[in-house]
Amino acid sequence: MDVARLQLFRDIAQARSLSRAAALNGVSQSAASQHVRELEARLAVKLLDRTRRPVSLTPAGRLYYEFCRDVLRRKEEFDAALQQLKAQVEGAVRVAAIYSVGIAEMADLQSEFARRYPQAHLEVEYLRPEKVYEALLEDRADLGLVSYPEATRMLAARPWRQERMVVAASPGHDLSARASLNPADLAGQDFVAFDEDLPIRRHIDQFLAEQGVRVRIVMHFDNIPAVKEAVSQGGGIRILPARIMWEEVRQGRLVAIPLEPAPVRPLGIVHLRRKKFSRAAQCFLDLLQERPQAT
Repeated sequence: MDVARLQLFRDIAQARSLSRAAALNGVSQSAASQHVRELEARLAVKLLDRTRRPVSLTPAGRLYYEFCRDVLRRKEEFDAALQQLKAQVEGAVRVAAIYSVGIAEMADLQSEFARRYPQAHLEVEYLRPEKVYEALLEDRADLGLVSYPEATRMLAARPWRQERMVVAASPGHDLSARASLNPADLAGQDFVAFDEDLPIRRHIDQFLAEQGVRVRIVMHFDNIPAVKEAVSQGGGIRILPARIMWEEVRQGRLVAIPLEPAPVRPLGIVHLRRKKFSRAAQCFLDLLQERPQAT
């Protein structure tokens, strides 16, 4: 059913003029007249009484006018309801995040997201970096939060923030009382490392090599919680992003010592290049990008 034609006849009936209705609808008077003639032929009834000026409706014309008016009113109601529905933010947003984004930080994001959009919620899964990329490629996640983000032919990467790193040590370590450190101060120290296949391991190895510093790797792990626990137990020192140590520093289990110069860990948001985001996913993406870009 052609809504524009319904609207044209409604306006003819209300204006009682073919010329005025034609002008309202952006068509010529001859096109309006042709439409009425075709409509009357199809319905096999007269809709307008043209013997009078202004034109008037026949009984059949009034019946058709009421039909047009009702359909157009329902169309307006439908359009308004549809716009309201589109404006609603609801449903789940699937997020795959590396462990070091932090449960506490994600809890803060979840709380703010729920406050803004009570009909939507986050489903967060913590994974190793390569598993985050897999989840995105297999469409098991809408957004991925990773360090050292890498764009590919299938995946887009957006910068999120830069995290300055510090030296993590136990409170009893010889370096723990220092106000700040130079990379040279780390030479020969027992060092708790990450597994060699992780980007953060390659980044720190490169940083130390550029500074001409050799450390003694005494143990290595594939996740930050294990590294922090080993450091807190006196197993050695480690270079870590400052923000992921806040809770342990507050508890007195770790000491964060500024390092100058210091490496910076980039965090990014990764998603499928052709991903069509739901309203909820787009709103969470906007929330992430509101957060400070440097810490």
